[in-house]
Amino acid sequence: MPRLTISLTDRTHRALREAAARQGRSMAAIIEESLEFRGILPSETAREIVARARSSSGLTDAEAMAIAVRETRQHRRARDD
Repeated sequence: MPRLTISLTDRTHRALREAAARQGRSMAAIIEESLEFRGILPSETAREIVARARSSSGLTDAEAMAIAVRETRQHRRARDD
């Protein structure tokens, strides 16, 4: 397993250590879960998630694309206003 060194404020490190103790988990497990929650996933994993969502939605590829295009346009319009 790869290792990573990060710098945290004393306050954040203490909070992380306390959370790990309360939950009976490692600090690394909490950090990894937090990263995944924020969408920090390998692109292959993200593709798998999208594929599962699309297959369970019952939409065709064309329907899914049409929704994606419509939502993207609405988001861009709202952002530009």
